[in-house]
Amino acid sequence: MPHASGTEPRFLAPAQVAELLSIEVDEVIDLVHQGRLRGAQLGSPPRWRVEHASIAEYLEAQSEEARRMALWRQSHEASFPEVWGTSPLRRD
Repeated sequence: MPHASGTEPRFLAPAQVAELLSIEVDEVIDLVHQGRLRGAQLGSPPRWRVEHASIAEYLEAQSEEARRMALWRQSHEASFPEVWGTSPLRRD
């Protein structure tokens, strides 16, 4: 959505956000209800609008979550005894 000032719009329609995130409009509304995106019902009649800045914050949070999950998986893979050569000792 072009603006005369060349800056990003402060609020976007859920359909615009859905297109940016490659998800469904209902999922955008769910993310607003969950507090993962900031949004409000504006205008008359009221229509949902999502704050543009919250999209970048959401994507950063998703990226951080993915990074942490990858580290968690790596730590669990590395904790198998056969990797470290510390399998339990047999006592006969």
